[in-house]
Amino acid sequence: MNEHDKLKKIWEEIKYHLLTEDREITGAAYETWIDPLKLGKIENNTIYFLVPEENAGDGVGINIIKNNYTSLFKYAISEKMKKTYNIEFVKDDPFYEYVEEKGEGVSSNLNISPSPQVQLSNLNPSYTFDTFVVGPNNNLAVSAAKAVVEKPGYSYNPLFLYGGPGLGKTHLMHAIGDSIIKKYPSKIVRYVTSEKFTNEVIELIQNGGIQRHRDIYRSVDVLLLDDIQFIIGKESTQNEFFNSFNELYFQNKAIILSSDKPPKDLEVLDERMRSRFEMGLTVDITPPDYETRMAILRQYAAHLDFAVEDEVIQYIASNIHSNIRELEGALNKVHARNKLINEKITVAVAEDAIKDMLKDSEPRRITPDLIISEVANFYGISKDTITSKKRTKEIVIPRKVSMYLCRELTDSSFDEIGKFIGGKDHSTVMHGYSSVAGELSTNPTLKEEIEKIRKKIMPPQ
Repeated sequence: MNEHDKLKKIWEEIKYHLLTEDREITGAAYETWIDPLKLGKIENNTIYFLVPEENAGDGVGINIIKNNYTSLFKYAISEKMKKTYNIEFVKDDPFYEYVEEKGEGVSSNLNISPSPQVQLSNLNPSYTFDTFVVGPNNNLAVSAAKAVVEKPGYSYNPLFLYGGPGLGKTHLMHAIGDSIIKKYPSKIVRYVTSEKFTNEVIELIQNGGIQRHRDIYRSVDVLLLDDIQFIIGKESTQNEFFNSFNELYFQNKAIILSSDKPPKDLEVLDERMRSRFEMGLTVDITPPDYETRMAILRQYAAHLDFAVEDEVIQYIASNIHSNIRELEGALNKVHARNKLINEKITVAVAEDAIKDMLKDSEPRRITPDLIISEVANFYGISKDTITSKKRTKEIVIPRKVSMYLCRELTDSSFDEIGKFIGGKDHSTVMHGYSSVAGELSTNPTLKEEIEKIRKKIMPPQ
């Protein structure tokens, strides 16, 4: 057995050892940086580990892994292999020359042969509509995405997807790009993160090559820009993107954007850009419900070729709520226990495997202070503004909404709520509460705003 085959055989065992024994690595750090790594080739006494595109970025992610985990990998591998190796972390390129059958490399994507268009587009060939689990939390976004594929540049342009991390925004964007290339092979598609876009602008401004950047981005048929919130506050980047956006939009080129918030909630976003983003369709992706979490876990178990009891899937789905990455990370831990220790996976074993991922079972304590903070964040004002003596027009609604939600979600009396909101008296709070309650049946905008704030205060489980 050659070195690579030997290392490949114990690779999962090494990762599991790092997860369970090394106290320098938290569960979150393991899931983010170590578990996604793939084993590459061994050459000149150097082991190459492949870092996924979404982690590698423009080298920042690789540097984080290199600086924090190189020595830990060296030690763990030397212990198992009885030999010391140099360690290198490199970006996982779909065109990396894997030669598993010769014992020189390994990849889970050996059967995927991306087209030249996919390579130039920076798309992940495994992120397709077929591998995307659809549920009530994302069905509108998926329908809109498929409509864009049918008529790129004409249907919902721009399409603006927003939601928290790990909910599938990036997957859906790649699926759009993949489907457009398959449907329209001649179209030029380009996916880019906002971080990469910003770094390119900075570098080319410094080197006097900004025209090349414009030529690249203004010649595409489909532009997919991920995490748009990261260009906010970067004036040169915003200007470049704004001008490129206009060029593409008026030529009916498709633009798909993603963010953690809707355009109206992106602080200090240039108003001209905000209006451009809202010209098409804005769709949110929320955390998956229980049934969707079950479907995601079942699909991922099939991907891992992991025969796991449904009771275990139910346990994970009931206890991991926030996003898809955490669901998959939890199943990875359970799978590792099964593979390395060879013990039957019961609910009790699963509970032990993912205990560090479980949130405190005590429910979030809803207080007037928490409610006022969430209302202030939603409306883009400070908490102090709501509790101040000011009576300006822009404060009236947030203040009344705070009064209403404090009364609805806590046991506080009108007098107690008034003390939290700047010392308002009993009658003022009662009037604010009644005003909002009476308007809910006739004002759908206000009703929608309150529901969104309520979800922020009491995240869906």
